[in-house]
Amino acid sequence: MSSNHRVVVTGLGTVNPLGLNVEDSWKNVINGVSGIGELTRVNKEDFPMKVAAEVNEFDPSNFFEKKDARKMDRFTQFAVASSLMALEDADYKITEDNSSRIGVWIGSGIGGMETYEEQFNNFQKKGYKRVSPFFVPMMIPDMASGQVSIVTGAKGINSCTVTACASGTNSIGDAFKVIQRGDADAMITGGAEAPITNMAVAGFCTAKAITTTNEPIGASRPFDKNRSGFVMGEGAGILILESLESAQNRGAHIYAEIVGYGATGDAYHLTAPAPEGEGGARAMKQALDDADLSAEDIQYMNAHGTSTPYNDKFETMALKTIFSDHAYKLAVSSTKSMTGHLLGAAGAIEAMFTIKTIEEGVIPPTINYEDADPDCDLDYVPNEHRKAEIHAALSNSLGFGGHNATLAFKKYEQ
Repeated sequence: MSSNHRVVVTGLGTVNPLGLNVEDSWKNVINGVSGIGELTRVNKEDFPMKVAAEVNEFDPSNFFEKKDARKMDRFTQFAVASSLMALEDADYKITEDNSSRIGVWIGSGIGGMETYEEQFNNFQKKGYKRVSPFFVPMMIPDMASGQVSIVTGAKGINSCTVTACASGTNSIGDAFKVIQRGDADAMITGGAEAPITNMAVAGFCTAKAITTTNEPIGASRPFDKNRSGFVMGEGAGILILESLESAQNRGAHIYAEIVGYGATGDAYHLTAPAPEGEGGARAMKQALDDADLSAEDIQYMNAHGTSTPYNDKFETMALKTIFSDHAYKLAVSSTKSMTGHLLGAAGAIEAMFTIKTIEEGVIPPTINYEDADPDCDLDYVPNEHRKAEIHAALSNSLGFGGHNATLAFKKYEQ
């Protein structure tokens, strides 16, 4: 590792289609429960997209005052709620004495799309004076980080990574490096997204990236021969990262250690991954090198696994490039088969599941895996969870624009 500061995970919080907390989300992902249902947040008759992974029964008033909720886009509400849960899970109290050493780094691929659409409609119908003065600060993607800082009192580095579907993973990796180099003692980090809006749905539909199936059951089927596009999801995942010294001084519960981060660019295409997933392969190699781990040290990979034809094929090729023969001994699962694709929040939710896999010794399945694809011939942990001792694992995220990011986690050992 590149510096003296080891970094550990001491808190988790989430709002996602599988649950409004970590406990329910983990139970459901292990049991192969799907969070995908009928599209309700927009009129499904207007679009070829008919299913989505929506967050139901989320009540922001459980976390903050209604007057404050009105100043937050839905993606920010998810981020703040998840951050408060993660801090509580970590039993981390932010005070005037430590606040300047606690930072926030939360990514979002799109930001406040719902706010943008609502306010644009106001502008068109009633003129500029009816546009909310909170329009801009509610819309911009960095406001999840900004509001979490305001609500929690964290005064350290405050940033936001916007790298499409890699945003959550890049944000966690960037936050990891802040602590590793000694610029903070702890970071509130992850990703948040609330993209199920008319314009976002329209854009992904015309890009032909979304599945058009009418059936929620089986809609997301990563690595399966009959995969037909991703299922849009929403939510947030937040990790509390902490220097080992800080965690030990507090007597904190340590879930796992974060040990490596890789980030690369394809320099290839707006939306398509580079042939054979070569950019993703380089990100995995960087993460392994950063962690001082060999390919053979990894037992589990939480794949990007979007259920799109190109991603799943090329990600499989990238795994073979990096892991060679060991690729066939690796347990690979895509939890997007249950959560759908949370875009900028996906990597954060998946990092959380990877950490829980290490802690609990249970690998989530890839559900809806029914027909093998000759191009996707690895062990995708089909349909049922598997018990296994996991010492080291990777989590992958790949985004539009050619953004590739990989995180490496290890079982914590003193």
